[in-house]
Formats: sequence, C-alpha cells, structure tokens
Amino acid sequence: MLQSSEIQKRFSSIQQAIGQASQTLQSETSIPMELKECIQRLDRETSAAQQVIQSQDESRIRQCVDDLESIGDEAKRVCRNQGAVNPQVAAVVTRVHDELSDLKHQLH
Repeated sequence: MLQSSEIQKRFSSIQQAIGQASQTLQSETSIPMELKECIQRLDRETSAAQQVIQSQDESRIRQCVDDLESIGDEAKRVCRNQGAVNPQVAAVVTRVHDELSDLKHQLH
C-alpha cells in the first residue's frame, strides 16, 4: 500500500480536481442535473473521506476510494451520454475520474 503521506498528497490533488469541477459546473447553465448531483456527492464524500484517510485504516481507505471512484464512473458516464456537455466540463470530470481510478488501482 502507498505511504500515508503519498495517499494524503494524492487525495489533496483529487479534492482540488473536484473543487475545480464544482466551480466549472456552477458557471455552466446547461449542465445535466444528474452530473451536478454526482459532483455534489463527490464533494460531500471527499470531506468525509478526509477523516478516513487520516485514520490510516487501510481497508476503510480502500473502501472509501472505491466508493468515490464509483461516483466518478457515474459522472463520466453522464458526460458520455450527454452529447451537449461543454468540453471543459467533460475534461474536468475525466480528470477527477482518472485520478480516483489511479489511486484505487494503487491501493489494491
């Protein structure tokens, strides 16, 4: 498993990406509600996940990252299924998903 400091560093990067996604979605008026809900869930869950990561409980961290990655999968699916999603929004959602996915694979 990754070192605690590396997990924290990676998770901080993920939080920044989610924050960027949230800001991007707020400035866009034509974003599907389902996508907005996914990003809002990611934002809420990452706040709770911060405590799990600080606990250094490997199984809880893995489960938490798995759950976040599932939400990221859903957000990415919504972007793909909605042809009119702004390319900037799609890029931010893809970045969030990719970072979560990469962290998940390194934790397993």
